[in-house]
Amino acid sequence: MTVAAAPVERRLPRLAAGSVEVPYVMISGQEAITQDTVWAEHSHPTHELLWNEYGASTATIDSRVWTITPSIGLWIPAGEVHSGFTPAGILHRAAQFSPARSPLLATGPVAVAITPLLRLLLDRLITADLTDHSRDVTIAMVMDVLAPSDQQLLLPISEHPLLADIIDSVRRDPADPTSLEQWARRQGVAARTITRTFEAETGMTFRSWVATARAHHAVAMMALGLSFEEIAERVGFRSTSAFTTAFRRTTGLTPGQFRRSAPADPPRAP
Repeated sequence: MTVAAAPVERRLPRLAAGSVEVPYVMISGQEAITQDTVWAEHSHPTHELLWNEYGASTATIDSRVWTITPSIGLWIPAGEVHSGFTPAGILHRAAQFSPARSPLLATGPVAVAITPLLRLLLDRLITADLTDHSRDVTIAMVMDVLAPSDQQLLLPISEHPLLADIIDSVRRDPADPTSLEQWARRQGVAARTITRTFEAETGMTFRSWVATARAHHAVAMMALGLSFEEIAERVGFRSTSAFTTAFRRTTGLTPGQFRRSAPADPPRAP
């Protein structure tokens, strides 16, 4: 049996907002991630916009896990401490924005729609032969179209003793069929106690939280090119139609609409 290699850990410094001056917008280019990579907690002196050319990754900020895709990016304000996980096969992108010279999109992390226009404008900034005027115009257009997304792939997590095992289990295996009542029996408490704790800790019911966790896994599988039938089975649905209904309730889009929002067809999984 082949044993999966442990993720590579990358460590970056924690830098305060504005502690290093950068140009108005600085595109970090793109990086093909060849090994599963864990990004230890760090922060940037700049506002950061993360997105992927293909594939899905995650960023953890406080007790929230954000999924980042080709169509839904993540804005992280300068100085905000975050960590992340990027699986092998992801083409990762990042842009840094000067806190002194660019508007603050939001005071906290927020999902951003990576529209075809925004992607083209960000790509244009990498072009070496832009005149100063053309660069200034492009930056102004980037800031004009940069906006929070109506859809966000956000999963709240908790280390509460009653919830930790449930959260760990479902995040490891989204097809885990254990019901609320079964979890309650395992924990030796009433089901309503777990229900109240989920709502207090995550702002979600048990069922809504599980559906959101499954949607996060589904998005990552979509980014690998798996069929909807295979994804539905892997995340615990007996039919594609049930998966479609739950995914649309969680994300606001059907799986087909979500996949079409990506800039190109993702590579097929082996």
